[in-house]
Amino acid sequence: MNNKIVKGITLACIISLLISCNAKKEEAVPGMVDKEQVKKDIQAKEDEFAATYNSGILKSIGYYADDATTFAQNKQPLVGKQAIIEYLKTGLDSSSSGNNISFVTKEVFPSNDGNQVVEIGYYTLVDSANTPINTGNYMVLFEKRNGSYVSVRDMSASDMPLD
Repeated sequence: MNNKIVKGITLACIISLLISCNAKKEEAVPGMVDKEQVKKDIQAKEDEFAATYNSGILKSIGYYADDATTFAQNKQPLVGKQAIIEYLKTGLDSSSSGNNISFVTKEVFPSNDGNQVVEIGYYTLVDSANTPINTGNYMVLFEKRNGSYVSVRDMSASDMPLD
């Protein structure tokens, strides 16, 4: 009789151990950041930026924080939203009429609380005949302010060959 009790207890322990060691399905944790939603939100910001830039009316651009810094190629860092807008305006002249820029969000790396996001993306600038003028990669650090993401730091690098 004692032998049956020992075997029963041993079997119960093994079953309990097996059940507790089974891999649990990943469950959503309250407060956990939905990375796919963040990626959609960031792509929407990029689409809005492209539409504003392509319209040529940059004064209404809401992409940058007032204290943003952008690292443009072959220039000193541009500090402040107004300085960045003035720099962007220099690229909009009569020769750029019909040109369009677009951005594709490739990856996002949100902070655990979702208040900051690093985006890695690809840009394409085409002329009115849809011929690429410039293409390249970029990185942006977004910060959530007043419920919306704004760029606080960005930089880009062309992948076009030097002339």
